[in-house]
Amino acid sequence: MAEFDDERIASLNQHRKTVMLDRFLTFTGLALAGASAFFPWYVFFNADKFGMNVAASSNSRELPNWPARNVFSVSPLAMVNKNEADRKQPAVDPLTTATVSDLGKERQGRAILEDQPFPGTSSFRLLHVSNGRALIEDPSGMYVVRVGSILPDQSRLATIEQRQGKWVIVTSKGETYQNN
Repeated sequence: MAEFDDERIASLNQHRKTVMLDRFLTFTGLALAGASAFFPWYVFFNADKFGMNVAASSNSRELPNWPARNVFSVSPLAMVNKNEADRKQPAVDPLTTATVSDLGKERQGRAILEDQPFPGTSSFRLLHVSNGRALIEDPSGMYVVRVGSILPDQSRLATIEQRQGKWVIVTSKGETYQNN
């Protein structure tokens, strides 16, 4: 009879271990299920911790608040090497090889007008104005300028004004450019 009691006690102990293991696995499964259900909401309410950092942007057409840069264009042929700067330059040839303009003279009672503008000046156009800066374009590219910046025609930007509902920039030479 002792062996029978020992087997019964061993069987009850085995049953208790199985019940404890079942309860532990049940509790662990419920804890994982709860965490799985809760985690997406935690991520949703704390997106700043889990999301990607994206630069702030808006749908406005405002220009960024960058510092002004001087606008100039230098031909690679006009650049001087340091070694060549020390050499003496040849004297300028005084021989005139171009025609002289008749500007100011009259022909048949009326003034003669130039057919072609002087090639030394570069023309540019005003595209947009925002935040005290202007976006201009010339044949070599687009530039963001502000008051005091050097313009493609080697003048400086004097003012940015709004006249009759349109933006106008005035250069140090007194020329005005209006956006279309």
